[in-house]
Amino acid sequence: MVIGNREFELNNKTYIMGILNVTPDSFSDGGKFRAVDAALFHVEEMLKEGCDIVDIGGESTRPGYTVVPVQEEIERVVPMIEAVKIRFDVPVSLDTYKHEVAKAGIKAGADLINDIWGLKYDDGQMAHVIAKAGVACCLMHNRREAVYQRFLPEVLNDLAESVDIARLAGVPKDKIILDPGVGFGKTYEHNLEVLRHLKEFEWLGYPMLLGTSRKSVIGLTLDLPAAEREEGTLVTTVEAVRAGWNFVRVHNVKANVRAIKMAEAMYRF
Repeated sequence: MVIGNREFELNNKTYIMGILNVTPDSFSDGGKFRAVDAALFHVEEMLKEGCDIVDIGGESTRPGYTVVPVQEEIERVVPMIEAVKIRFDVPVSLDTYKHEVAKAGIKAGADLINDIWGLKYDDGQMAHVIAKAGVACCLMHNRREAVYQRFLPEVLNDLAESVDIARLAGVPKDKIILDPGVGFGKTYEHNLEVLRHLKEFEWLGYPMLLGTSRKSVIGLTLDLPAAEREEGTLVTTVEAVRAGWNFVRVHNVKANVRAIKMAEAMYRF
């Protein structure tokens, strides 16, 4: 799989997507990296620690988040994408579900669009932006309400629908990653069910990304605030490796790189 100018070998390898939030209200690190200098220093740190993709987000999607106007989101992410691409040779992911933001971000140098609504937010317009630009995409499962009759089959079917939207718009199969959306449109019990059944997602036939870093499923299980959820995050990362998943999206790159290296030695030989 090619993302930007880098080829990702999907057999027996799990890669790190490092999180760079340029928002004032992210649940974990809101406001911390809004200044360009601080953000670039953090990117440099993540790359030294083994980050493979930098994921830039300009709107917090924590529970109860406030929707950011399109132009404001563009003004947050475009300068950061440009600054990262000028200084570092790393694929850049843009975390947005708005096609106008995606278009501006791709023009600025984004190599991947990470869409928390799996192309279902804007009647397929995002899918056409991605297809026309020829960039990669990560399509996440989401629902407005956590109401299901048969939870896991419905999640799989919802993701298959996102794939259909992408493919009908002309997005090549080898440009698609899928994400089960832990923490989105799901109860605590639903999130645990996803984590218990990672192998089931092989049915979809696409590379999978797991994004659990510091999320509420870990906080509720361990009764810990966001800043103290690293051990729980590492457990889920190891499970992703064991299930054969190719990407994890995390805050703490160094610890997760080490966990992946150990898990790969144990489970992939």
